[in-house]
Amino acid sequence: MPNIRKKKNIYSGKPAKSFKFKHLIYKKTGYKATITINREEVLNCLDLTTITELTKAFKDASWDDNIAVIVLTGKGKKAFSTGADLDEQQKYFLGNPNDYYKWMYEFIQLHEVMRNVGKPTIARLNGIVVGGGNELNISCDLAIAADHIYIKQVGAARGSVAAAGATQFLPLIVGDRRAREILYLCEEIPAAKALEWGLVNQVVPYNQLDEAVDVLAEKLFNKLPECLRYTKQQINFWRDLSWHTTIGHARDWLSLHNLSGEVKEGISAFNMKRKINYNKVRKSN
Repeated sequence: MPNIRKKKNIYSGKPAKSFKFKHLIYKKTGYKATITINREEVLNCLDLTTITELTKAFKDASWDDNIAVIVLTGKGKKAFSTGADLDEQQKYFLGNPNDYYKWMYEFIQLHEVMRNVGKPTIARLNGIVVGGGNELNISCDLAIAADHIYIKQVGAARGSVAAAGATQFLPLIVGDRRAREILYLCEEIPAAKALEWGLVNQVVPYNQLDEAVDVLAEKLFNKLPECLRYTKQQINFWRDLSWHTTIGHARDWLSLHNLSGEVKEGISAFNMKRKINYNKVRKSN
């Protein structure tokens, strides 16, 4: 008989410990990969390094045939993620549309990878979920929240537009009227209301969060992987349609909008821990 050698799989995953991530904790336990944003001191906000590391981790988990379920969470109990690192935004991107355009590309790519990993993803909501952090949440397939958390969009109150997932996907998840309420008013949505509105699948006490995630992960593991993958692809249809018809011009508009006084006032007010002078902004327009 001929000596048939199996081709080497160049797309196989790597040991989690081989990644020297600066802002992530990456673990593989059995069939589950857990990606933890490790910036607890700044409420797990997203700088460029964190975004590119998240993309790399999701890609690796996607390529690893031993991994069936991917879990995304944040370090600690305070925050899942509070979105873009506004200190970094002020230092490097405020008034600099060309570089913001590049930053936005990386954030877009992260969401593309998350939606197309071919495996179910669970958002383990360990703390508050704000802005771009909620966009990470809704780019996951399923979400389990601790009962002390809240979810909040802040773009219209802080000088941005939540166009990297929230404006596209929230109407599909919670309906048009509730999506407008979330995006216009920028108010906190407690865990119980988030469950009622369909923003999360389950709410549990914080000390039961890991157990609930493990139970859900096991249920997902006990499904046929190819069928599950294509089911995910089919369900993504409306998200893909809304995303790909808006995200390109959103990237351009947000880059140019970076020159706006609204952005300058919103980011500086946040970093200086003061209230935005909305009346002054309106008079200057």
